[in-house]
Amino acid sequence: MQLLCPVSWPDYRLVDCGNQEKLEQFGPYLIIRPEPKALWASSLPAGEWMSRAHLRFVQGAGFGKAGKEDSGTWEKLKQVPDRWVIGYKKLFRLRMGLTAFKHVGVFPEQAPNWDYIYQQVQKIREKVPQPAPKVLNLFAYTGAASLAARAAGAEVVHLDAVRQVITWGRENMELSGMDGIRWILEDAFRFVKREVRRGNVYQGLILDPPAYGHGPEGERWKLDDCLLSLLQECSRILAGDNAFVVLNLYSNGYSALLADTLARSCFPASGNYTFGELYLKDTFGKRLPLSVFSRIEL
Repeated sequence: MQLLCPVSWPDYRLVDCGNQEKLEQFGPYLIIRPEPKALWASSLPAGEWMSRAHLRFVQGAGFGKAGKEDSGTWEKLKQVPDRWVIGYKKLFRLRMGLTAFKHVGVFPEQAPNWDYIYQQVQKIREKVPQPAPKVLNLFAYTGAASLAARAAGAEVVHLDAVRQVITWGRENMELSGMDGIRWILEDAFRFVKREVRRGNVYQGLILDPPAYGHGPEGERWKLDDCLLSLLQECSRILAGDNAFVVLNLYSNGYSALLADTLARSCFPASGNYTFGELYLKDTFGKRLPLSVFSRIEL
C-alpha cells in the first residue's frame, strides 16, 4: 500500500493540524478550517493560530452530521481578497475562493493524483503519438485533474453536476493559458451509460465521487448504493490497453483495500493495480490522512 503526500509545491503547505482543525497556507494567505480527522492536539497554541491566520471558517450548528456539511461563515482576521490565484508546478493555475462549505476551490492532498495523471498521459502519448489520449474526469469539481491531463496533451472531457464549479473550472483553464477542454453539466451515471450506448472509449478515467450528491435534474447520488454499478459501466468505456483509471474516495469508513478490491472486481484482471492513502504532512511532521485511492494501468 502506498502513502502519498504533495511534494515540491511552494504555493501550498499544511502548517499545523489538531483539535479537529487545520492551519493551511494557500499562496500568501493562512487559513483555519475544520478537519474532523485531526483528532490529536495541535503543535502550536490556538492563540498563535489566530494571530497568524488571515481567515477562519466558522461552521454552523450540526456541521458534518449525517454525511452532510452545513453552511458556515468566513471570519476575516486580516485583510484578504475574496479571490486569489495559486500555481501548481508551472503546469496550471487555480483560482481560490471562499465558499459556504469551508472549501476554497482545491483539495491539495490530491496533488499526487495530478502528478500520476500527467505522467500517465505522457506515457500513452509516447507509445501512441496520435491521436491524443481521451480522458474523462467525473465529479470533476474545479478541474485540477482535468488541467493536469490537458497540460500533458490529453483530449479532456470534464463533467460535474454543479454549474458553478464548471464555471470555476473554465476560469482555471483560462488562468492556466489552456483551451480545448469539453465541459459537461450532467449526472455522471447517466452520462457514462450514454457513452456506453454510443460506443465511445477513453484512455483515461478519473473518478472522485462524493458520499452524497444530486445531479443537475435532481438525480440522487449515494456512494454506497451507486459506486459498484458506476464502475461496472465505466469498465465498458475504458480502452483495452494504453489506459489508466484513478479512483479516489473520501467517504469515512472506506479503506484503501476496499477501493482496490472494488476496482479489481470491475476492471480487467490484466491491469497493474496500486492503492493507498493520500495525506498531508504538517510542518511538525504530523500526517493527516484524507482520502484513499485505487489506480489501474493497462
